[in-house]
Amino acid sequence: MIDATMAPPLETVNETTRAATEDAVLNPRFYTTDFEELDRLDVSPLRAQWDELVGEFRRDPNKDHFKRTPEFAELDWTGWSPELKAAFIEFLTSSVTAEFSGCILYAEIKKRVKNKDIRELFGFMSRDEGRHAGFINHVLNDFNVRVDLSFLTRAKKYTFFKPKYIYYATYLSEKIGYARYITIFRQLEKHPEYRFHPIFKWFEEWCNDEFRHGEAFAVLMRANPHTLEGINKLWIRFFLLAVFATMYVRDHARQTFFQALGFDVDDFDRKVIRLTNEISRQVFPVTIDTDNPQFWALLERMHQNMQTMARADAAGGIGGAVRSTLAKLDNGLTFVRLMFLPAKHAPLPANVRLEPVW
Repeated sequence: MIDATMAPPLETVNETTRAATEDAVLNPRFYTTDFEELDRLDVSPLRAQWDELVGEFRRDPNKDHFKRTPEFAELDWTGWSPELKAAFIEFLTSSVTAEFSGCILYAEIKKRVKNKDIRELFGFMSRDEGRHAGFINHVLNDFNVRVDLSFLTRAKKYTFFKPKYIYYATYLSEKIGYARYITIFRQLEKHPEYRFHPIFKWFEEWCNDEFRHGEAFAVLMRANPHTLEGINKLWIRFFLLAVFATMYVRDHARQTFFQALGFDVDDFDRKVIRLTNEISRQVFPVTIDTDNPQFWALLERMHQNMQTMARADAAGGIGGAVRSTLAKLDNGLTFVRLMFLPAKHAPLPANVRLEPVW
């Protein structure tokens, strides 16, 4: 693991890199895990499906996809409103941090484990995530706010997650990334007038990388069924709700960005969450009842609490600190209420693999 103490001071990098370095509640994090436990994974129960999947990675269908065209250099963004520019840069910064987080974790797994199957898979996934991060960072460079990824590697704090938590969180991250990108891509297919930047043309093939990464974690978990049984069903519900709540709150703070794409943010989040929840039935024996209106009401309560915290923190003083603390406590209680909502249970399908048909 890279020693964060070797990183130069934050004052030496730009504001975008400093923002990417922060470990705020809604910001993407960097992770480490128990590599010896990963080494013990056995994919032999699903060997045929595993070999088929790794064959897809080896063929690398998107190796020629992430290449810029002249329209990137020709884009004139000087007429954009300051709000749209700030929202787009924030979206790209969050995205490059998330992609690079995956790149670093997957590369570390490949380096630290001896299991040939795991080494090969995570090497391919690190390659893909690094390619995505570089492509996004090049777009940020067009705005003169490129993230210093080498600095980020040394300065970002690393959070330890047990391997099973990595499986749940990363599976969901990859699948919800697919659902988000394909929903944006389909919207702009129908309404190209909302395509304010050329990067959105790359989202269809890009999101297929995300989908394939999710498939890898699905096969890993289904080949090691102890990760899906007993108390782990509660952890699965926890991660489903945590990922959905984080996305809902974060997106509702980015209304300018979604409005520019022609979305109502409520409609966008409902589509993405429902699609991700449906996809996750391939591997999770328990999912969320997204038809329950209480589920959406509680997500909205968390969003309103985050708004209260922002206003209270901006106001400052003892009164602001009290209001912020009360809102944080209420968000904790709200999440507990989400955990107690009735869940949906279903037998797992015989065939693990899915195709990105949405």
